[in-house]
Amino acid sequence: MAKAVIGEETRLKLAEDRLSQSALPSEVGLLIGKFSSALGRAFIFDLVPTPLNDSGEPACALIEPDKKKGPKPKSKSEPADSSSLFIDKDWVAEHARQVSRMLVGGMKVVGLYVWVSDAAFKNSTMMLCQTVKGVADAARGLEGDWDERLLLHICYSPRRWSCRNCSLSSNITSSSLRPCDFKMGKVLTSLQTYKCIYNFNIRLPILRDSESKFQTLSDVLRHVISVHAKELTGAKALIDGKLVVESESYSSDGVHEVELLLPFLNNRSIEACSQGDVVGLLSFSGMICSFAYLNSKEPTSQAVTNIKGDIIKSLQSRLDIICDEVDADSGNNHDEARHEISVEKPIPQLVLPTLRFLRTIAWSYYP
Repeated sequence: MAKAVIGEETRLKLAEDRLSQSALPSEVGLLIGKFSSALGRAFIFDLVPTPLNDSGEPACALIEPDKKKGPKPKSKSEPADSSSLFIDKDWVAEHARQVSRMLVGGMKVVGLYVWVSDAAFKNSTMMLCQTVKGVADAARGLEGDWDERLLLHICYSPRRWSCRNCSLSSNITSSSLRPCDFKMGKVLTSLQTYKCIYNFNIRLPILRDSESKFQTLSDVLRHVISVHAKELTGAKALIDGKLVVESESYSSDGVHEVELLLPFLNNRSIEACSQGDVVGLLSFSGMICSFAYLNSKEPTSQAVTNIKGDIIKSLQSRLDIICDEVDADSGNNHDEARHEISVEKPIPQLVLPTLRFLRTIAWSYYP
């Protein structure tokens, strides 16, 4: 559990000014930051408001108790602080999933912020906990993840900031929220920049229909990425030309260059198979420019871990985006004949064992 949470003062104050000038009764959005196990702290770099949904409606709204039960007219004697928050949880979770794809190494969607009155916040504890849980599930990291997320409350009546840890246990209750120390400070200026240009060239045999565990190109690529992730975990790293020491930290400014060294000829993606079972070869190659940002008190080994995670996440995210686009396009083409052979068939949906005329498929990744 993070003992303390520090927010970037300049970004959070800008968000507060925007919210106070907007006169919005409520708003939800994502917290972008990172958890540091070495320091026992969480950092918030920025707030990203959740956009309007596909119907043009905001992701949250204040509702009165009578509106939950039906179109009964509101009593004039009913207290004004009885309102609670309705949140489009699925939309907020989808926003978190999309945003997490674009974050660099080590930076994550660490939780949710809400701009609402103190009374409405207290009346909406379960709704907020469920939304935080949905955000965590949608934007879960590859490496060992923290079992908590942050809920930042920006109260406008009275004006104050408060932060809570939200436990990600299977049973969400009001006790899942626990207060934590929160303060603002200069966070971004204390970060060190690490950069890695990573070139990769992975090859995988395409097996006959009866031998292959994967049918489509997207299935094979997901398998290739998962195998390469295991290989990348054991890679050694050089930072500014020096081998990384586990507990070492850097205090110098500027961009630190990271180079990853994979074991020679350690390509486990080439499965053992007979020549007769192989009908082709998948060549997956490209280049990724990865960044990681670290507090000067954190060990440099954490930067290497973050960069490795960023590389794999970049590969998976790009493939997910391509497949999402293909699925959307396919949904618009249901009027085509089912058995019609088309050269316009999306590449990720190609059934590889049926492509007898192919010997090599090259897939390049150059963002």
